[in-house]
Amino acid sequence: MQPANASRVRWPIIAAVYVCSAFYFLFQGGKTALMLFVILNLLLVYLLLGRWSGINRVNGTRAFTSQGSSAHNKTISAGSPLEVNLQVKVPGYYPVPYVIIRDVLRRHNGQLLQFEASFIPNWKRAGSVTYHTPALQRGEYRFANAECVTWDVFGLFEHTGSFPAEAVFSVLPQTVAIRQWSGFQRGVRGPYSHAAASRSAKETTQLNGVREYLYGDRLSRIHWNATAKTGEWKSKAFERESLPRTLLILDRHLPAYEGSLLERFELAVSVTASFMEHGLKDDTAMGLLSIGESMTYLPAKSGIEQRSLAMKHLTFVDADAPRSIYLSLQMANSVIEPGSFALLITGETGSSMLRSMEFLSRKGLTPCLIHVGSRGTRHDEGAGWQKLIRDKGWHAFEINQLQELPSILEGSGIA
Repeated sequence: MQPANASRVRWPIIAAVYVCSAFYFLFQGGKTALMLFVILNLLLVYLLLGRWSGINRVNGTRAFTSQGSSAHNKTISAGSPLEVNLQVKVPGYYPVPYVIIRDVLRRHNGQLLQFEASFIPNWKRAGSVTYHTPALQRGEYRFANAECVTWDVFGLFEHTGSFPAEAVFSVLPQTVAIRQWSGFQRGVRGPYSHAAASRSAKETTQLNGVREYLYGDRLSRIHWNATAKTGEWKSKAFERESLPRTLLILDRHLPAYEGSLLERFELAVSVTASFMEHGLKDDTAMGLLSIGESMTYLPAKSGIEQRSLAMKHLTFVDADAPRSIYLSLQMANSVIEPGSFALLITGETGSSMLRSMEFLSRKGLTPCLIHVGSRGTRHDEGAGWQKLIRDKGWHAFEINQLQELPSILEGSGIA
């Protein structure tokens, strides 16, 4: 029964009991009837005063952390749970036996995560609750107002209130640190490698100032004087030489990820994000081509702004491409520039994959295949289409789990 309907039923019942008690007192009389009538009146006063219990003016704050660090106004990595703490204060003096808190976390696609916890207020009519969310998928999440509910001691009437505690945060794709992969430098060897040589940069040994510390920087790169002066980690910045542009191509055609569709596409997105992080950490000019219902193309650039744009797209991207990667590449023919190192991240196999690699090669790019498999299975390395790709001198890697990406790349011929 809905709370509103239940309330409409309870009031007539209470009124009937009160009328019976009043008639009993008037017509029967005596101490028993008087005592019963007085007690009933006191109980009714208590129930009526529940409207002014203070729960409708409740106030509180919300704090949430992920793996020990505050997530307010920040981003967390996919697969991480949140620890949410709510501090609540109920004003007034009306006795509140307990408070139930109902919290809602809404994902950008409309998915709702609902949580409920309770606490018994202390003598200051305050309390706190803590709960944990499940591991969160990538996307944007929003906390709505927290709803507080309490009942009278008889459980007859519900009193509600809420306090504003809205918060928005993003869950970025999970990434893994790629330590020493030199594919960006050596992967472009071919007839067009000279075309990209003057458009990007790699580090020399010439010191060129100080930059912000990036996760994965070696200890030898730490600028200790600047770190001591500012109180924040700083790294040495070096002048740069030529280094090829790199274009990351993400396949968003869902049938390409047959099997465990969600898991494999999420792996493809994480691999793309990992390459983006690795390239931009070394100021490599990184671009992104992602074709679904609409096409997203980020020309190859370096810098924090490029990383932010790429990560924002990868946070919301879905496998919504209506056509195969080969047809998608043909649609993007006008934006693909020659002279780059192209990393094609896909779950596609067979002749369609070979045609895609040949198309990129004809466009003047040096293609490299990152094939996303499913966990626990591995395609035959000697499969016909993979053998043809390697016979043409192109690199191809099979990735089944994100954690194995560094070891597979660093153990390759271009590591």
